[in-house]
Amino acid sequence: MTSPDPRLLETVPIAAMVIAGGQVAFANAAACELLGAHIVGEDVRIAIRDPKALAAITAQTDGTARVEGLSVQGSRWNLTCSTLEGGARLVMLEDVSVRASVARAHADFVANASHELRTPLAAILGYVETLEDPKAGEDAGLRARFLGIIRHEAARMQALVEDLMSLSRIEAVKHDAPGDAVDMVAMARQCAGEVRDRAEVPVVVNVEEAIVAGDRGQLAQVLRNLIDNALKYGGPDGQVSLTIEATESGRLAIGVHDSGDGIAPEHLPRLTERFYRADAGRSRAAGGTGLGLSIVKHIVERHRGRFDIASRPGEGTTASVILPLLRG
Repeated sequence: MTSPDPRLLETVPIAAMVIAGGQVAFANAAACELLGAHIVGEDVRIAIRDPKALAAITAQTDGTARVEGLSVQGSRWNLTCSTLEGGARLVMLEDVSVRASVARAHADFVANASHELRTPLAAILGYVETLEDPKAGEDAGLRARFLGIIRHEAARMQALVEDLMSLSRIEAVKHDAPGDAVDMVAMARQCAGEVRDRAEVPVVVNVEEAIVAGDRGQLAQVLRNLIDNALKYGGPDGQVSLTIEATESGRLAIGVHDSGDGIAPEHLPRLTERFYRADAGRSRAAGGTGLGLSIVKHIVERHRGRFDIASRPGEGTTASVILPLLRG
């Protein structure tokens, strides 16, 4: 390969170096930012200490290598080496950390979704097989109990499928700015009224009307998910309240508070991960799919807002949504 003009390598968005005589003869700005400006003129074995990278660079043939941890722990890089005129080596380093992370997250999501669906399905099939036994079918009490379990597990599968479809729809439009004018005060009162048969959820506001630019259906889903979560985990005698406050900075703060057991601090950063549960047994018993807070986070981010959860064991939990108000 003909030796490239260093000025051309400076325009390349990825790290590029020319190695000649075992030393770094040239490094573009991206390579200097990655490895340090001092690498120019240094022995390549000092500039890059990764064994896989050095093996690819010092080989007599063109090739590639996957290198980890060049910038920060866990980062991943594709290293490509080509031979130039005179025997020099052109080394290109492309950061593929995000790509690898997305691929890993996708694989984990598919595995988790499959597991979550397989568990109730196995229970349904097991009880159906038992009911097919003529002796089991003759026992009315046993039959009724097994049918109740089948119905419960089928409802659990239905809820999970609905949440998976909802998450898919949200991700499909995540780059489209919603444009409906939505009064969040009226919507909050409506969503709180929908659960009146289970609990009284007072709505405390400092403004009679709070208009945001949003997707009406998605914003209602946020409030319903947060209220439902608070009722599930707030305890049998727990109090749930909803507050709406318009700030002087032109933003709307929505809080859903419960007086339940609270959440240990080590769980808080991961609560919006898909299928993550602070208490898996309690969540499944309460009918949770493990996707509700992930759905909330995606919707809030689509609305250019912020979602946060604050909690202390024994002091309840507050889920907060911050949205920009629509200026008149």
